[in-house]
Amino acid sequence: MLGFGLIGTGFMGKAHALAYRTASAVMGDIPGVRLQTVCDVPTDRAEAMARQLGFARATDNWRNVIDDPAVDIISVTTPNALHHEMTLAAITAGKHIHCEKPLALTLKEAEEMADAARAAGTRTMVGYNYIQNPAVLHAQTLINSGRIGRVVHFRGCVDEDYQADPDLPWTWRARRADAGLGTLGDLGCHLVSIAHTLMGPINSLIADTQIIHKSRPLPDGSGRAEVENEDTASAIVRFANGAQGSICSSRSAWGRKNKLDWEVHGTAGMIAFSQERLNELQLYLNEGPKSEQGFRTILTGPEHQPYGQFCPAPGHQLGFGDLKIIEVAQFIRAIVEGREAFPNFTDALGFERVIHAIDQSARDGRRVEL
Repeated sequence: MLGFGLIGTGFMGKAHALAYRTASAVMGDIPGVRLQTVCDVPTDRAEAMARQLGFARATDNWRNVIDDPAVDIISVTTPNALHHEMTLAAITAGKHIHCEKPLALTLKEAEEMADAARAAGTRTMVGYNYIQNPAVLHAQTLINSGRIGRVVHFRGCVDEDYQADPDLPWTWRARRADAGLGTLGDLGCHLVSIAHTLMGPINSLIADTQIIHKSRPLPDGSGRAEVENEDTASAIVRFANGAQGSICSSRSAWGRKNKLDWEVHGTAGMIAFSQERLNELQLYLNEGPKSEQGFRTILTGPEHQPYGQFCPAPGHQLGFGDLKIIEVAQFIRAIVEGREAFPNFTDALGFERVIHAIDQSARDGRRVEL
């Protein structure tokens, strides 16, 4: 049985813990995982979360997770600035690593992480769980089989409103040294992962960004602090296969909670999807009488694996946590079978080259080749 260690017990940390606890029971074809060591600060929070989630040991020092010989897999779900040091230490210790996105604050750090993992032969996974959705996987199958003809255009947006309020206090997310990029690093990278999965790699782009709220009040009321990273970003992209597309992202879009919408246009049809309705795929095919043509809604069900591992009945809905279970199951299989998972550190580096190219293009005012 593999031993699991977790660093960070916030939103994503809890999602990881629940997924590792559940993956074997849901899938049936992978070994169970022992929840060994959890780290958070202060100590009483780590101990409380160990009791709640079922870990055998709690600590307030992340190095104790890495040094624990009973830990085989480590999830790093801390703020972005900590990913680089923690994952490099875990690689050196011979652990398999599941890191939340983005990999690091800078491309240089992300490259170091990917290079180190390849050199060590350790298995890695990065938390782009939206591409694990059975609906997205079915869209990929439809595209690869030529069902909508030759793909010619991708259009996508990803919007939330967690930074829409101008009176929201300043946090580490507004500082490049702590968060790196803004909406691109938090949201836009998810859209890039979808575009890459469905369309293949992006090889050039031209982009623009903006900071909507230039400063925010400090939490203690002592003044205001500058916002250093982007609230919105837009890019016109060209894929390696010759298709064209557009990508936009905002963390300041009032009313949007998890609007990750995309369309793939083909010469014989179109596929459309909305993350807020993550169990539905819209398919248009240019066939049959024109009077009967229109978008059809495909509800995910057991025919769209691995939905059937969760529920035997179609239309009963999977959720965000289920996508994380699918991600974890793929990672465990990769470890057991001695192969690479998708997306690993190298794959994620490719996604993150795109978001940094968008930032560079906006700063330089020119098209960037990748």
